[in-house]
Amino acid sequence: MTTLFVRLGLVLGLLRDRLDTRSDRGATAVEYGLLIGIIAIGLIAILGVFNTAISGFFVDIAAQFSGAVDGE
Repeated sequence: MTTLFVRLGLVLGLLRDRLDTRSDRGATAVEYGLLIGIIAIGLIAILGVFNTAISGFFVDIAAQFSGAVDGE
């Protein structure tokens, strides 16, 4: 009877350890999701603030390339 309780204890211990690791993985995935969301919001805000500067930058580069192709 004692060996039955020992085996049952081992099985329950293994199940508890396995369930604990799965909950940690879920928390990690949620944390990564929140990080990605915060970074995306930050990038959108930065692009919104510097929209005209970034647009002008690319327009200047395009003008330089078209000038190089036209032979100017």
